[in-house]
Amino acid sequence: MNHRHLGQSGLLVSEISYGNWITHGSQVEKDAALACVKTAIAEGITTFDTADVYAATRAEEVLGEALAGERRQGLEICTKVYWPTGPGPNDRGLSRKHIVESIHGSLRRLRTDYVDLYQAHRYDVETPLEETMSAFADLVRQGKVLYIGVSEWTAEQIAQGAALARELKVPFVSNQPQYSMLWRVIEAEVVPASEKVGVGQIVWSPIAQGVLSGKYLPGQPPPAGSRATDEMGSRFMARLLTDDVLTRVQKLKPIAEEVGLSMAQLAVAWVLQNPNVSSAIVGASRPEQVRDNVKAAGVKLDAAILKRIDEVLGEVVVRDPKHTVSPPKRP
Repeated sequence: MNHRHLGQSGLLVSEISYGNWITHGSQVEKDAALACVKTAIAEGITTFDTADVYAATRAEEVLGEALAGERRQGLEICTKVYWPTGPGPNDRGLSRKHIVESIHGSLRRLRTDYVDLYQAHRYDVETPLEETMSAFADLVRQGKVLYIGVSEWTAEQIAQGAALARELKVPFVSNQPQYSMLWRVIEAEVVPASEKVGVGQIVWSPIAQGVLSGKYLPGQPPPAGSRATDEMGSRFMARLLTDDVLTRVQKLKPIAEEVGLSMAQLAVAWVLQNPNVSSAIVGASRPEQVRDNVKAAGVKLDAAILKRIDEVLGEVVVRDPKHTVSPPKRP
């Protein structure tokens, strides 16, 4: 497993991160989830991503149990705050109250004294950015958080957050956006803005919810037990399961075979060609999926292969930076 610096910080993260959105505490039974985490560690993954909202906080609990007994200094544990975790009006957003209360809950569930990276899961339009960043800064100074980051922030929001972080002298190092061969909305604005302020990307859904694995075929129902048949998982996949997209994805198979990769490995390797990407998050419901995905680490794709991928996918690629948005009000 290769490691990369997270942005311009001194923190090294594994090129492949393990994330438990949707799976742990909901879609996957606990024993299978624990086995996936143990496999990730055995394969050299050191970076683990979760969030307080995943499976209504159960995902953090499962990850905490899975990592118990591992050498803490050898792990980078990342979690997030923003989405509702309770019924009250302050159980959401990025107010000082919710941030402070949320980190304590996350630390308890993760069975750790600190998290390596604490991320604002979206931009909170109802809280002054100064309040949010000062709350994060206090957690850094208390030793409960080592680095801070964000998820799905626009280029302008990243620039503003980085400016305040410099004033507060806290390490603002990462953004966590969706990014894949099919979803490239960060390339035009977010990546240049991030490079300018020293922020790296930890990208989610590099296999496009499994679509880029090639297992979904045009004109056919999704395979039994796949994410597309799960009530939660399928909500995020409708736009990807069109015959046009699936037909083009199938045409990537000869390219993957030519470079000696599975289609899923090709998808993960593709996002890692972007020098601003520090790590690609993969999820899994079975240990063999972890073992397959990690083979994308260290792969170099030449310019001719990248051009052929672009030609195959053509107009189904989404590039408009306006797709990077946060809710207009707290959920």
